[in-house]
Amino acid sequence: MSNVIDPAAPEAGGARRGRRALLVLGALVTALALVLVGGSFAYAQQYDGKALPGTTVLGQDVAGKSADQIRQLVADRAESVQVTVTAGDQTREASLADLGVSVDADATAAQAASHDEDVVSVLRSTLDGERPVQPVVSVDRAATAAYAASLVPDDRTAPADAQVVYDEKDEAWSMVPGHAGQGIDSAAFADAVEKQAPALESFAIDQPIAETQPALTDEMAQSALDRITASLDQPMQVTAPDGTVFEVSKKTRSSWLRVGPNEANDGFALTADGEAVSEWVSGKAEKAGTEPQNGIEQVDATGATVKVLSEKKDGAEVSNADAVFQQLSQGLTEGTAVDARFETTPLAATVTKAKAPTAEAAPSAESTDPAAPTGEKWIDVDLTNKTVTAYEGETPVYGPVKIVDGKDGKTTPGTYKIWHRTEKQDMTNGTRGVSEDDPDYYYTKDVPWVQYFNENIAFHGAPWRKSFGYSGSHGCVNMRVKDAKWLWDWAEMGDTVVVHY
Repeated sequence: MSNVIDPAAPEAGGARRGRRALLVLGALVTALALVLVGGSFAYAQQYDGKALPGTTVLGQDVAGKSADQIRQLVADRAESVQVTVTAGDQTREASLADLGVSVDADATAAQAASHDEDVVSVLRSTLDGERPVQPVVSVDRAATAAYAASLVPDDRTAPADAQVVYDEKDEAWSMVPGHAGQGIDSAAFADAVEKQAPALESFAIDQPIAETQPALTDEMAQSALDRITASLDQPMQVTAPDGTVFEVSKKTRSSWLRVGPNEANDGFALTADGEAVSEWVSGKAEKAGTEPQNGIEQVDATGATVKVLSEKKDGAEVSNADAVFQQLSQGLTEGTAVDARFETTPLAATVTKAKAPTAEAAPSAESTDPAAPTGEKWIDVDLTNKTVTAYEGETPVYGPVKIVDGKDGKTTPGTYKIWHRTEKQDMTNGTRGVSEDDPDYYYTKDVPWVQYFNENIAFHGAPWRKSFGYSGSHGCVNMRVKDAKWLWDWAEMGDTVVVHY
């Protein structure tokens, strides 16, 4: 048997050796990288809260300095900057703050001293020692332009921008023309400040006073006026779920509009007064919603309902007021028609199960130790039995006491709220057109403990009456003075009054 030699074998062996060499090299590179990264972070730990070696701020080496030290360095440099401003034949010295320049020393210091998790910064600091940090500087161009305008002597007529104004008396928008004058090119002045301020070194600006055109021209103002007119011509309304339409008048929209220079100061911007729009929406949303009317049922000792004194009615509240606000604001500024709709979510009413009062159930006027009830206060006026009973929740706390209600059905059934209270007043129907020679005319002085609940119908004391328990008043609920006084002391504005047969 002869030996057979594969001619490709040497090449295969060489390839395997090459791959092994690459793997070894890769492993070495990885290990070296890990060593460098690990070493860099270990190195950085020595500078925890301090600037790494190679870190520079404003050209100064701040390695090893804390954030407070760097902050002070930046603040001191900013404070020391003096700007020599020459305009015409006058020269002024100004600080950066005078020119609307803000230097955020805190942010600059934090950036210089922070290197947590920043592998690139740590490696760069470790390997080449370079880590420049630029100061955080901003320029308020409007403030810069205002300073430039102050350089113009008072005896020279300054240029005036065109304006767009609203006359509330005439309910009309108009344009006030601008005019040229002696001034400084505020844009060029601001550009010069923006270019030189970040170095935090003193510098000079030489800006001539010359014939200057207004930044906001008549053409710009007329364009804004045309936009306002077009916007106000668009219909704008909000519809409630019950079909009620709340139209937004031109006068109202005009009161919402704010017109002023845009950010670039090369035209006018229309914006909406958010607070005014929100107030309008809130007011209409309140009208579009309904308060729940809680029901009241009188029950006997077993808990069975014996009489429904007041039916419960669920209410509703507007749930998309924010969306309507956005629609109105956007339509106003963009000049588009708005037909928004309020959406509502239900507000559930409750039913109070009130115990039917008995003479023994509730305290008298002389009682000083009533029961300990819970729930809202409300007053029951029973026209069948001619009584008034005060409740807290389901518990009668006073009454029933006898009353005199209106003759000929003048005390009308319904659910009301106490809307006005006064300790004493003169009462007359003369103010409602009844003449003194009319048989129904009355004028009574010093009526005590008056609480109105249904327009001009009220609870009050009636010291002129000797008996109670019948119909005979002009509509008010007449009570013994002691009972009216107790009710006055106990009741509050807004308490519910249920009148029923």
